[in-house]
Amino acid sequence: MISVPVRDMSGAELGTYEFDPAELAPDINKQLLHDVVVMYEANRRVGTVRQKSRGEVIGSTKKLYRQKGTGRARMGNRRQPVRVGGGRAFPRRPKDWSYRLPKKAIRLATRMALLSKFQDGEAIVVDSFSVQEPKTRIVAGFLRSLGVDKDSCLLAIQEHDSTVWKSARNIEALRVSVYSDLNAYDLLRQKRLVVTKDAMDRLRGVAG
Repeated sequence: MISVPVRDMSGAELGTYEFDPAELAPDINKQLLHDVVVMYEANRRVGTVRQKSRGEVIGSTKKLYRQKGTGRARMGNRRQPVRVGGGRAFPRRPKDWSYRLPKKAIRLATRMALLSKFQDGEAIVVDSFSVQEPKTRIVAGFLRSLGVDKDSCLLAIQEHDSTVWKSARNIEALRVSVYSDLNAYDLLRQKRLVVTKDAMDRLRGVAG
């Protein structure tokens, strides 16, 4: 069993939260986590690079000088790749780098990443989190009270809240996500995880 303290918005402990690790994942497969992270990174690539070939650069197509009789090496026009300002011999073209792994593998990797946060002591469970008005200082004080204001942090909440999002958007190292939108890439990229008790209950239910 994994047992972590439950805290309120002021950082005080209210009790403990216990759950069976098998409810999230049977074990931690580092290779699967690596494959999923590489997939997410590949899907983030824009792939809009485009270089010009010798037929697309500006320049005359006239031969620079005659083929024979000059004592020099033969040379074509100024668009050739060997000349400064010429086109590329094998120009790069726009490419779609995205691909998808099986859905079951992605879901399992998400649960493994979530479990790893608890096993490494990087997860904090809070009783609830709400903001009445969009104020950045409220969220900043909340992170400070939990001792995670110095690290990158992922805040997982039960449902979308525009007030919470507006309050947290100016904090560079903080990312807010609904529990249903969590993925292995975001969980592993952020150093700390702060999850509400209700969101954790839902995650265990989804995992089951």
